[in-house]
Amino acid sequence: MSLFVFFAVLAAASVHAIWNALVKVHLDRFLSITLMTLGMGAAALVTLPFVEVPKPEVWPYILASVVFHMGYRTFLIGAYKAGDFAQTYPLARGTAPLLAALGGIVVVAEMPAPLAIVGILLLSAGTLVLSFRGGAHLEKLNLRAVGFALGTSIFIASYTLSDGSGARLAATASSYAAWLFVCDALWALVLCVVFRGPQALPVLARDWKAGIYTGVLSGGAYWIVMWAMTKAPIASVASLRETSILFAMMISVFALGEKMTAWRGAAVLSIVAGVVALRMG
Repeated sequence: MSLFVFFAVLAAASVHAIWNALVKVHLDRFLSITLMTLGMGAAALVTLPFVEVPKPEVWPYILASVVFHMGYRTFLIGAYKAGDFAQTYPLARGTAPLLAALGGIVVVAEMPAPLAIVGILLLSAGTLVLSFRGGAHLEKLNLRAVGFALGTSIFIASYTLSDGSGARLAATASSYAAWLFVCDALWALVLCVVFRGPQALPVLARDWKAGIYTGVLSGGAYWIVMWAMTKAPIASVASLRETSILFAMMISVFALGEKMTAWRGAAVLSIVAGVVALRMG
């Protein structure tokens, strides 16, 4: 992984943490995620005249990714409802790079370097430690919450592999990303009408500015990740992306005044060691 790609993915991770902190609008979780997805699609729509239309062999990856993103959002919402999401979602984010690494070996025959494997393990371990707050709350996790978290991680790994492979096959990562975001938004809109009815549309429209803002941040961050996967191993990029949870923790400490505890310090050391190992690998 070149130094430029390395810092680009770190920048994407920081933006990912920022939009997650800003996505809080007065909507329920389903509508909040739908609003952000529509914002991504609206931002991408204006770029379509300037990017190539994907070749026929690219479309299966785009359509598969739309399905995987739908599954990701479904399990994400389920994780919210099943248990303490502050634990279940980081559990998903922590295990997803491991699944992406295994999937990369099988699907794209991409074996990470030994030091990169160490980095992936350290990053995942740090993320898990950060999510479980040093293990103090593990006993509160129920099987349903764990199931949704692991299901979320499977879909994260699936769309990561699909998008990495599709972006590599497409003319440019930008063309793949733009068409993916538009297709994903259209499908999200259909599902919203199906599950919530047409009356949900005026509710979304009232917060359209929040949708555009978070959509641009989210889409920009993920576009960088897809571009990076055309330049570096998918598993390494996917793991480095999960440093977003480190940036989120920094926001909580320095902006929200939360304490830097011993377990947080241990998690930070593990994540930073993983980042160094990925860079050296």
